[in-house]
Amino acid sequence: MSIIKSTEGLSFSDILVYPKIDIKKNTFTFIRGKSGSGKSTYLKLLNRTLLPSQGEIFYEDKNIKDYPVLDYRKEVLLVPQEVFLTEGTIYDNFKFYFEARDEEVISEDEMNTFLKLACLDKDITSNVLNLSGGERQRVFLAIFLSLKPKVVLLDEPTSALDISTSNELMKSLKNYFKENDITSVCVSHNDEIVDKYSEFTIEFGGER
Repeated sequence: MSIIKSTEGLSFSDILVYPKIDIKKNTFTFIRGKSGSGKSTYLKLLNRTLLPSQGEIFYEDKNIKDYPVLDYRKEVLLVPQEVFLTEGTIYDNFKFYFEARDEEVISEDEMNTFLKLACLDKDITSNVLNLSGGERQRVFLAIFLSLKPKVVLLDEPTSALDISTSNELMKSLKNYFKENDITSVCVSHNDEIVDKYSEFTIEFGGER
């Protein structure tokens, strides 16, 4: 059963044109392809960060244009490659994102659970300015996962990680998604990661 699907000829700025795509519910789907083939743009179209020039996208058989945009983005959440953290501690950043959504801040124990899910062993009192790029990336991911979306769109979540940590993270995420009936679409340039963890792989640009 599909949870998200886009029509043949979906396009952005009449430059990037996509084939018909179906994302199966509760699967870990990967997108890969050459640079400039529109991988990250496609995730932004799915999240309504960008609007298509032509074509339609459907979420649970309803055109995404018919959903209130903020409600939709709470269910179909994009974790961009660029990390956006505020000054302060890891705790402060969890608090910032929950308050921005007018939601009750989760407990410190829950924060630690999501940091562990993102394979990060750091105290929530740690200042984010003192973290490495890969650690900041995983704090950002942990916060987004704690918002508990139904669909997670991941744009190069292992770009700042070594291969060992990348494998550890992907294994952790795949298990979590399966256990919680979460659908994920992940853009990755790493063929080893794609081949190992993908249930369905979408190829853009005809290149592996």
